[in-house]
Amino acid sequence: MKKKFLSIAFALLSLASFSQQGAGLILHNAQIITLDNARPTAQAVAVEGDKIVAVGTNDEILKRRTPTTRVVDAGGRTVIPGLYDSHLHVIRAGRFYNAELRWDGVKTLKRALQLLKEQAARTPKGQWVRVVGGWNEFQFAEKRLPSLQELNEATGDTPAFILYLYAHAYVNKAGLKALHISETTPNPNGGLIQKDAAGQPTGLLVAEPNAYLLYSTLAKLPELSPAEKGNSTRLFLTELNRLGVTSVMDAGGGFQNFPDDYGITDSLSKLGQLTVRLPYYLFAQKPGTELQDYQKWMGMVDIDHQPGEHAETEYFVEGGGENLVASGGDFENFNKPRPELAPVMEQQLKEVLTLLVRRRWPFRLHATYNESISRFLNVIEEVNRAVPLDGLPWLFDHAETVSEENLRRIKALDGGIAIQHRMAFQGENFVARYGKAAAAHTPPIRQMLDQGIRVGAGTDGTRVASYNPWVALYWLVTGKTVGGGDYTAPENKLDRITALKLFTQGSASLVRQDHDRGAIREGFLADLAVLSDPYLQVPADRIKDLHSLLTVVDGKVVYGEGAFGSLAPAVPKALPAWSPVNFYGGYQNQ
Repeated sequence: MKKKFLSIAFALLSLASFSQQGAGLILHNAQIITLDNARPTAQAVAVEGDKIVAVGTNDEILKRRTPTTRVVDAGGRTVIPGLYDSHLHVIRAGRFYNAELRWDGVKTLKRALQLLKEQAARTPKGQWVRVVGGWNEFQFAEKRLPSLQELNEATGDTPAFILYLYAHAYVNKAGLKALHISETTPNPNGGLIQKDAAGQPTGLLVAEPNAYLLYSTLAKLPELSPAEKGNSTRLFLTELNRLGVTSVMDAGGGFQNFPDDYGITDSLSKLGQLTVRLPYYLFAQKPGTELQDYQKWMGMVDIDHQPGEHAETEYFVEGGGENLVASGGDFENFNKPRPELAPVMEQQLKEVLTLLVRRRWPFRLHATYNESISRFLNVIEEVNRAVPLDGLPWLFDHAETVSEENLRRIKALDGGIAIQHRMAFQGENFVARYGKAAAAHTPPIRQMLDQGIRVGAGTDGTRVASYNPWVALYWLVTGKTVGGGDYTAPENKLDRITALKLFTQGSASLVRQDHDRGAIREGFLADLAVLSDPYLQVPADRIKDLHSLLTVVDGKVVYGEGAFGSLAPAVPKALPAWSPVNFYGGYQNQ
């Protein structure tokens, strides 16, 4: 208590001193969207260290200039608080980014196949060409998926793996040979290896609806070297910075094992080379031993920050999830019927949740369908009666079909919801199975906000949806899919400021961090982005094309291009030399 009192006193003294000090960085001549209700707009901002020390007019802020101040003219461009993705698999994605060809944003199937052909020609023997999520057929002008014949013609003798959402994957003939998939290879539980009339595998792997077949096949592909993974992660973080992302909650993910697969980000954190704030969750991987995993991890990890406290490293274990028990996996494959969760789920989840709550570990739960959410809430309510949550941060991820009744139950338990733009990529598939009426409020964002539930926005990149937050903001505002389909009820679409708040303050609120980030305001953390175009003025369909020209994290410039390029650290070439990143970058938009 004494320590907390001293911390508050120190913070108040620090705030009082802001009005008297100079600045290490001044950004002026800007159209600043502060997201601070007390001062919604401004022309300039002053930063000292990792904090914003003043926000105001050009004249007010330029008075703080000293001989050592870096003064940056924004050229009248829009400035926003840095974006906070509340659900992104950045640690896993970073390890593979340099090895993957992105179809995110590609506008025609013809172009996608050309990229595939070019990359197959330069990929060396022993490696694969791979496209891993972030696209669908409706973004293409042709409005169709590639055929296996087209994929085989484009890739030839180079093994290839192309993932389509978590619905199916294509493996070319060379890939089937490399993986030793033949007519005798059995189908795994919940998956299908499609075979032709002669009993030979065609190359199509189908989730029915379990995505394990897709996950496990992808995990068999060769990995990059440790040095290449380090370079890959740095470049993926730079790509996020290019899009204005300054904070990420990493939701773990399948085949992301702790602690082995965290070594790269551990090293980058120690070297001061993480350019996003990165709290992360631990995702149990082995069905039936989840409780033992969390017991073991609690002996390895000390969650020594209180909810809402600013941890110096901004790289730490935030809690458990997004899957806590394998029996609770309700896969979001809208091409197939909703999975029925196993009867054992409740007991397994209760044991894990009881442990987490007793040890004061925040948690999150992957929950696509309302039927699953009802069962999860039954367990959470039972645990809460025995071991009160008492303000412990917890949230549901996704919640596409959550009911109004269950929203009230979530609110009563002080839970949050992290929403993503999966419907921008799966809206057409959802409508085909459940109808347009069901899609109108999927997920019911307006009801969540009206009930006062903490809601944060994210992408769920990189395997299902794209990691590009501007595609998500486009979806939040317009209700449209990447193919232009509009299935969203008018009342479930958001105005641009509300949408932006979900991607800043909303995400921070899920883990009680909104007291010092998510707005350009005195005393808040200095995370901000200068945009390529004015967010509030561009036509709605162009929101998805926005990116950052200058990104600041913790008061430091981490990304710059064009007139701001000289202010930012140099970006290294991708390793290995044949990486698609060296030829195409990340998000394509072409």
